[in-house]
Amino acid sequence: MSYTAKILLLGSGELGREFVISAKRLGAQVIACDAYDNAPAMQLADGREVFSMLDADALRAAITKHQPDFIVPEVEAIRTEALAQVEADGFTVVPTARAAQLTMNRDAIRDLAADELGLKTSVYRYAESLEGVIAGAGVTGFPCIIKPVMSSSGKGQSKVDSAAELEAAWNYAVANMRGDRARVIVEQFVDFDYEITLLTVRHKDGITFCPPIGHRQERGDYQESWQPAQMSANALSAAQEMAATVVNELGGNGLFGVEFFVKGDAVIFSELSPRPHDTGMVTLCSQNLTEFDLHARAILGLPVPADIRARPSASSVILAAQDSSDFAFEGVADAIALSPEQADIRIFAKPVTRRFRRMGVALATGSDVDAARTLANAAAAKVTITYKD
Repeated sequence: MSYTAKILLLGSGELGREFVISAKRLGAQVIACDAYDNAPAMQLADGREVFSMLDADALRAAITKHQPDFIVPEVEAIRTEALAQVEADGFTVVPTARAAQLTMNRDAIRDLAADELGLKTSVYRYAESLEGVIAGAGVTGFPCIIKPVMSSSGKGQSKVDSAAELEAAWNYAVANMRGDRARVIVEQFVDFDYEITLLTVRHKDGITFCPPIGHRQERGDYQESWQPAQMSANALSAAQEMAATVVNELGGNGLFGVEFFVKGDAVIFSELSPRPHDTGMVTLCSQNLTEFDLHARAILGLPVPADIRARPSASSVILAAQDSSDFAFEGVADAIALSPEQADIRIFAKPVTRRFRRMGVALATGSDVDAARTLANAAAAKVTITYKD
């Protein structure tokens, strides 16, 4: 069989699963990799490899074996030195090996944004010990946010209101970090009106922005998102300018999820992921081209629209309550029945549950964003997970 391209996907969660669908619709062959077998993206891919992304030898072996046209990271915890080496050998890393290296760790991308590019950020310090955390909090003041420099889905993040809470926050961050560096960022708590994700596509013809996505978090992890988020023209322009600055510095083609805090017309850079963003799940119903479609088009060198619009839409996560390997979903029909034309459910097909793990998402459109959010949350509430072990 002839393919348009061979893609080695590093990380096979729910975002990777949707990317596989988009890439295969464009004729690509996808080999999905993850640390455990039968991960969501593997179930739909053309092939699979099971190994830790932090194992440089195993990573290089998979690349040598498959000789991909594109190496596409979907997770942060990757031995990025190996990506730099294979890129030097002529392989294409999406968007670039440097982007993967800088964004794998919050310290590197924050230093790039604040120190080299001059973007507005919150006050922050790094720490590799409890003593360092205490010193960092002395600079940022209270309340502050403490989180690992490398984690996913907000794991290890906590808000600290007093010095008495610092030790517990440090221990929580270290216990939930990814990778092998016990390092955290102590960050000033920003008094923001709201936060957004600005999906930014860098492609062969330039840069395209999706309408801003608003989102709500708990435990550092997104619970619901909506699009388009309302913001002033000045704030949107500032966010777009900063996003363009940082993605142009990182280079390569693909979709970037750039996060900002917004206070009135003031915009503060928060984080960046050089890949589809979890809050962008809302694009599965809001945009004609989802964030995954846009990522695939940009990677493959295909045309990307200069202007993207979004209908009022929302997403709301479906969370597990406990650890289990034997479980079932109930209430999917009831969720969709709330509004068969406007409500939908996506189940991620993860083989095991963990407490607070995202197992699916409810999607909804509406006459306006508030109506879409109400319906998405109601639909998510209808879906329950029953545990048999």
